[in-house]
Amino acid sequence: MIPEETALAGLYIHVPFCKSRCFYCDFYSVTDTGLIPRFLKALFKEIDVYREEFSGFDTLYLGGGTPSLLALHQIEALLEKVHKTFTILGAAEITIEVNPADWKKNDLKALQGMGINRINIGVQSLNENELTLLGRRHNRGQAISALEDAQAAGFTNIGIDLIYDLPGQTLAGWQETLNQALDFAPDHLSCYELEIKPGTPLGQRYELGEFPYPSQDLMREFFMRTSEFLEFSGYIHYEVSNFAKGMERASRHNRKYWDHTPYLGLGPSAHSFKAGRRWWNHSSVRQYLDDLAKDRMPVEGSEELTNEQLHTEALFLGLRTKQGIDLERHKLRYGHDLMQEKGPVLEQWGREGLIEIEGGFVRPKRAGMAVADGLAQL
Repeated sequence: MIPEETALAGLYIHVPFCKSRCFYCDFYSVTDTGLIPRFLKALFKEIDVYREEFSGFDTLYLGGGTPSLLALHQIEALLEKVHKTFTILGAAEITIEVNPADWKKNDLKALQGMGINRINIGVQSLNENELTLLGRRHNRGQAISALEDAQAAGFTNIGIDLIYDLPGQTLAGWQETLNQALDFAPDHLSCYELEIKPGTPLGQRYELGEFPYPSQDLMREFFMRTSEFLEFSGYIHYEVSNFAKGMERASRHNRKYWDHTPYLGLGPSAHSFKAGRRWWNHSSVRQYLDDLAKDRMPVEGSEELTNEQLHTEALFLGLRTKQGIDLERHKLRYGHDLMQEKGPVLEQWGREGLIEIEGGFVRPKRAGMAVADGLAQL
């Protein structure tokens, strides 16, 4: 059973360059920024490959890596190429991720003039010691300046990324970061629990025993306090890690990933999804450049998802969001009647305060979001 695909697709472009690697990050990126001109030439070629593949897009997300490493004229040329090749709706959400160390007010004004209407600033922390621990190349002052400059440039949809549950971080210290972030009244907050990944500098320090992993109880306390405080402050906790000032400020692009809406990913390591098929590019700039120079698709692999796989993903993703799972729609799309198949388990979770079943929806409560991965085992 192929899921319905009535919504317009999202377009993601991965800019795989960073001036330096953060100590916690395992996303694909390289520090050889001298490759940027060749990358853009290859990217334009990949854009042409998909000219007829998607009918149109209503979101565009420039992520990375660090897309703010591109020069303004390079971003302008990229956006012009996208608009000439694809149908981008006039009301499209167009986002760029920005490192606080890169741009000032006039540069941000130029971005807005190019049609970018949403900016996501990778603050991560407003504590100098924590920024050093994370290996960020900006300091607290630059983070504050970036937020002030984005507001002064006239952006009306500003997002902030933050990371919590850091080694040695206290609940009081995290609360102070949240308080300072809210001084800028951001439209969106992404609050991610730190994941210590093997092979990263932070992961290596952990393996050497330099610091312990936080206890499950402390991790849960960080999550619960974050959710309670931000909801009390007027934000909607619409996904495990994401908060918005009203659903109109929720990331329209990211929500596509959680609902099996089609999306096209361009650039090294980018993933795409359409009609039950998922495919992904090589996590190598060199391989990406070589493939496109030889008129080969830079695709590393693909998979045709079965209906059962799509059903399982829909459960996992739906129970991470405030919207939850529309029981009737889920039955029509995936052929599974959850109340008939899993009624006793769902009712038990309801009694435990993890979910609510109301109006034809199964929705996670705050306590359920805290253990969303466990709920996905339904």
